[in-house]
Amino acid sequence: MNFKAFVPNSITCGNLFCGCLGVVFAFQGNLVWAAYMVGLAAFLDFFDGLFARMLGVSGEFGKQLDSLADMVSFGFLPGVMLFQLISLSILQHTIAHFDLGNLFNGDMQAGNPYPMWLPFCGFLVTIFSALRLANFNIDPRQHDSFIGLPTPANTILICSIPLFLHLPSPDVTGTPAPLSIFKLAINAVEPSSRLSEYILTPWFLIGLTVLQSFLLVAPIPLFALKFKNFGWKGNELRYLFILSALVLLIIFLYLAIPIILFLYIFLSIVNNLLNKRGNEIQS
Repeated sequence: MNFKAFVPNSITCGNLFCGCLGVVFAFQGNLVWAAYMVGLAAFLDFFDGLFARMLGVSGEFGKQLDSLADMVSFGFLPGVMLFQLISLSILQHTIAHFDLGNLFNGDMQAGNPYPMWLPFCGFLVTIFSALRLANFNIDPRQHDSFIGLPTPANTILICSIPLFLHLPSPDVTGTPAPLSIFKLAINAVEPSSRLSEYILTPWFLIGLTVLQSFLLVAPIPLFALKFKNFGWKGNELRYLFILSALVLLIIFLYLAIPIILFLYIFLSIVNNLLNKRGNEIQS
């Protein structure tokens, strides 16, 4: 192996290792740390390609290794996180409507109107991530841009759910109180935030899963954050998006992530329309 290629490939392996750690945290129910691992994996995923281009060692091996790492960090891991979130929302509803009298009758499903297989729907994101990555590897149109939502962006949105549910929120007395989805299930019966009441519902999470799965393979051209150089010319859209994202994060913290994703799609659509109009004028 070319020694120069060792640098970006090592960074890619770091991405893969973060994904593995995130899966372990997610199965343990620690979704906040799983989300932190996603953030670190996304950071490494950005720089492995950047270093490969800077060192002039971009090749088929690195491309395939990157996709394999992404399948774990941004394919399997978000599926596990959705599985855990849907399971938690069902458990919360079941406890809230559980009648202790049914326990003595052996009816453990009392108060739970949801089928037991419902949490497994979260792995739809894993399946569509695999389809997205496979198509990316063979589609020549996606060299400098994307067709469909990139798997890292999709995963960052999903992992933002446990992060902003974990933000401090005022309780009924006005005293700041930590809002965590990792409280005991009996405490989750009375969420301390309206936000958690709406988000931690099975059908909202299922709807989000279906929407994110569709966006992964949707025929929507999206610009890529791939810098061949750090000059302003040719990177105006990328710098505008990064600056806007930083401002939103400073103001809204984790709540900014869904807004940033919408901004990313919106700017991509506007950029596509401007490019199309420019090509029509030239022709």
